[in-house]
Amino acid sequence: MDTPDETLALAAQNGDRSAFAALVTRHYDRIYGLGWRLTGSAADAQDLAQDICAALPAKLAGFRHEARFTTWLYRVVVNAVADLRRRQMTRARAADGWGDWEIARQAEMAEARAARLWLEGAMATLSVELRDTAALVLGEELTQAEAGAVLGISEGTVAWRMSEVKKRLRSLAAEEAE
Repeated sequence: MDTPDETLALAAQNGDRSAFAALVTRHYDRIYGLGWRLTGSAADAQDLAQDICAALPAKLAGFRHEARFTTWLYRVVVNAVADLRRRQMTRARAADGWGDWEIARQAEMAEARAARLWLEGAMATLSVELRDTAALVLGEELTQAEAGAVLGISEGTVAWRMSEVKKRLRSLAAEEAE
């Protein structure tokens, strides 16, 4: 006749490796099966069964022989599943936050890309002189005096050209808004 689980558990608590191996062999499928029924996932059940079996030598120290070994083992599995669910919920909450952040980041990038494309198209409608002036003042962040020196024109002419650039860009934006 087979050795009772409780006898094997007591021997395993006292360091008997063959008793421990017999318990694991006898109950692995039970651990896996309950894990699968509680999680609904074969992969999670497999991971749980392996984790429980790896931790079982330390957990056996807490087995006080007040209940049947299988009752105690079921409690170990139920607790492991509860821990797994808590970890999954924590990860899900964290992922939700990152998902929202990523969606907002992608929307900002799309908006910036659309604005850049609009500006490139609008700048293409300007004369070469206005485009060159805007590129130096807005793109290179030169002062009007510095841009005038580069272009060989007066600071006043740069100011007038920038005024024209702004006026034409506002006009294009207003036309598109209609």
